[in-house]
Amino acid sequence: MQELLFGRDVLWFSIPALVGTFFFLFRTIIMLVGGGFDLHHDTGDASFDLDHSDSSGAFKVLSIQAIAAFSMGFGWVGLGVVRGWGLSPWLGVAAGLAGGTGMMWLLGKLLRWIARLQSSGTLDISGALAEEGTVYITIPAHRQGRGRVRVVMGDQQRYYSAITDGDTIASNRRVRVTEVNDDNTLTVELVSESLSPGPSPPRA
Repeated sequence: MQELLFGRDVLWFSIPALVGTFFFLFRTIIMLVGGGFDLHHDTGDASFDLDHSDSSGAFKVLSIQAIAAFSMGFGWVGLGVVRGWGLSPWLGVAAGLAGGTGMMWLLGKLLRWIARLQSSGTLDISGALAEEGTVYITIPAHRQGRGRVRVVMGDQQRYYSAITDGDTIASNRRVRVTEVNDDNTLTVELVSESLSPGPSPPRA
């Protein structure tokens, strides 16, 4: 087994295969268990993103997941060609490149399929109206871009794209949903944080 995976002629396949598989599975488990499997404008910390226009953090996380998927496909396909079929490493590289590209394509198709499920009636976004939540990704001021909010509906935690009519709302701030928009985004406003009362002044 050691020679099969770590022979000198296949190290450039086995290492990307193992490392890519580890990162891909690790990040996928974290996202699913942690409730951060978001498909539109999320991923500042741990989620997917299919729209790169609103968040550089989203782009970076998708890039990590895509690179992991490519490495996994490249490594295992190349390893199979060289070890399984006994072909030359150069043919393994060519097949690995095709396999890695295919894995990235499948990842994109999978995310779009899940996005369609989320936009169906199974997840009624209208239930978020008047609910309070927490900003997950900073929301730009005056509808100039989208951020992301985390809202608890019932016993489930949801992530939605969000805009605001007011000033920029930083992450981790408390907000209230004031409108549910036709494009499945939420309009939110900052919830004023009440100050704890100070000590009463001494009586005269």
